[in-house]
Amino acid sequence: MVNLKTVHLTTPVSDEDLADLEPGNIVYLSGVIYTGREGVYQRVVGEGHPPPEGVMDLTNVNFHCSPAASVNDDGSYTIGAVTATASFRFAKWMKDWFQISGTKMIIGKGGMSKSDYEKLFVPQGAVYLSTVGYGTGALLGRGITKVRDVHWLDDLGIAQAMWVIEVENFGPLIVDGDIHGNSLFDANNREIAKGFAKLYEGLKKPALSRYGETDDRSDELI
Repeated sequence: MVNLKTVHLTTPVSDEDLADLEPGNIVYLSGVIYTGREGVYQRVVGEGHPPPEGVMDLTNVNFHCSPAASVNDDGSYTIGAVTATASFRFAKWMKDWFQISGTKMIIGKGGMSKSDYEKLFVPQGAVYLSTVGYGTGALLGRGITKVRDVHWLDDLGIAQAMWVIEVENFGPLIVDGDIHGNSLFDANNREIAKGFAKLYEGLKKPALSRYGETDDRSDELI
């Protein structure tokens, strides 16, 4: 059963904070978070560059996103919106990234697999939070109070650079993966899948055999 309890946390998050989170909890964050996705992971994990000095001392919350950033007249930056990106694409980097960065919370879109939570997140005592719905970039942007710093902007570009941002009541975010490896999305997907067969009851078998035209999920090609 989904637990819609609302939780307000301050970064860096503690082990005690994470131990109390359950799948379905709604979370709002205040403090400092940083963006990091494949460009940052490849630079640090793949190429061996150290993370920017001091960032990991400030926060242990990593957001998979692309910011809509603009440069102010004084050279500072403003982020008006942040669009989360699909996290499953980054699984191959996560084990090493957790060890290097000490990250305890990943924020992204759509969750990761239950297997990833069990193999990668549980040993780290980390959790996964997903943005809620689509088109919420501007809503999340309201929770950003300041761009503290940006790293590797010239090398990686706006979307891939590491942005260190201060946030207040940043959310809503929903807990998908908890510290035990439980997944809200996986549990609900399995429940929904039980009813797939009923959708095809009384229908003839598909007449064509192109990709995707099957009523047997085990034969699905796309």
